[in-house]
Amino acid sequence: MAEIVSAVTRVTDIMGEIASASDEQSRGIDQVGLAVAEMDRVTQQNAALVEESAAAAAALEEQASRLTEAVAVFRIQQQQQQQRETSAVVKNVTPATPRKMAVADSGENWETF
Repeated sequence: MAEIVSAVTRVTDIMGEIASASDEQSRGIDQVGLAVAEMDRVTQQNAALVEESAAAAAALEEQASRLTEAVAVFRIQQQQQQQRETSAVVKNVTPATPRKMAVADSGENWETF
């Protein structure tokens, strides 16, 4: 009878260990599920950010194209620029000298504080 009691005790211990291991595995699987859900959320968020970045890049490209067209009006061809430089007349300009002005002071503007 003692052998049966000891065998039942061992079986009970083994069943407890199996239950404990199953519980641990269940918690681990739950954590893996949460991690996968979080990775999915972050992946979707990154995809949205990539879409926004692509749209911003396209808008920037469009604006750069329009700016290039606007600035093209102000470009001078090299040949025209050389003609202007050779035909430009250099003027000798003498700087104006400051003149001293006479100040009439009658003393009427002074006040006592």
